[in-house]
Formats: sequence, structure tokens, C-alpha cells
Amino acid sequence: MKIIKLTMSMLLALSLVACGGEEKEEKKESSVSIGGQTEQRETTSTESSSENGDEDSDLLKLTIEGSDQMKFNKKELKAKAGSEIELTLKHVGEMSKQAMGHNFVLLSQGIDIMAFGERAAGAADNDYIPEDAGDDVIAHTEMIGGGETTTVTFTAPEKGEYDFICSFPGHVALMKGKFIVE
Repeated sequence: MKIIKLTMSMLLALSLVACGGEEKEEKKESSVSIGGQTEQRETTSTESSSENGDEDSDLLKLTIEGSDQMKFNKKELKAKAGSEIELTLKHVGEMSKQAMGHNFVLLSQGIDIMAFGERAAGAADNDYIPEDAGDDVIAHTEMIGGGETTTVTFTAPEKGEYDFICSFPGHVALMKGKFIVE
């Protein structure tokens, strides 16, 4: 009996994996424009699960998740220089923004991520983005808590490797990765 249940579970999992491109229901609450980027809080809407965007569109849709274990689910994201990026951050944990908040911060080349993280720790009123960040930050999302999702739209910078982090105090040591622009 256990073998049958295990086999059925495996077949179900395999069929779910094989059915790519299905749609997911998302939540969007509001949209905010800051300089050259746009942020959105989620309310109910339907979005394709495609990581590469629509074939007919120049918009590249990327999704990254942060968890209560202080980890991003991806260590590397890729884009083409000059492409329009719609990056969605999902906090798949349950902890509040105050206890285990996450954001996505794409830094300019040459920025020391640990030094930036120290500066960011004192910027709680600005979603842990230092007021004097200026050209250090290419794009960032707002800070979110468990179960929340946020989106930022920006133009990919020139070719090269860029660091992305979560700037919540203490997270930069574990929540970091590379944004590779080809």
C-alpha cells in the first residue's frame, strides 16, 4: 500500500513539473514610481510563471524568493544589457517585516556589500536603503514580510556582474547573489 502511495505521489509531482507555463494568482496593492523604477505591492492578479517573459515582449520577468531561513532561493540572475526587467520578490516565510523583513537591492559595480549593509542597518525608516545611497543602488524593492510580494521594474545596466542583497540588518552575509548582465 505504501508503494502505491509513493508511486502515485511521484507521478503527481512529475506531472506538475512537466506542466510549465501555468498561471499563478498574485496579490497587488499599490504601485509607486521612484526615479527610473516602479514598485508594486501585490493584490489579486494572474501572472505567468515564465521566467523569460513573453516571446513578443521586451520585458524580462524574474522572480526570486526570500525565506524565514534568511536565504534567497537563487544565487544568480541573468539579463541582457538595456533590457527592461520586472523583478518580483516573494517572501515565502511567515515572519513579520519587523522580525524577518526582506528586500532585493541591486548594487552598482564596485560597492562593498558588507559596508553597504552596515550603512543600511541605520536606515529603518527608508526600508533599509541609506538616504545617501545615490548611485550605489541601481534598483530595489520595498521591505516585505512573510506572505507578501513586491515588484520593481528597471532597466538592466551595462554588461558585467553586479551584486544583489537583502539590506535588512544582518541579512547581507547570507542573502546575496550575482546579477549577470550579458
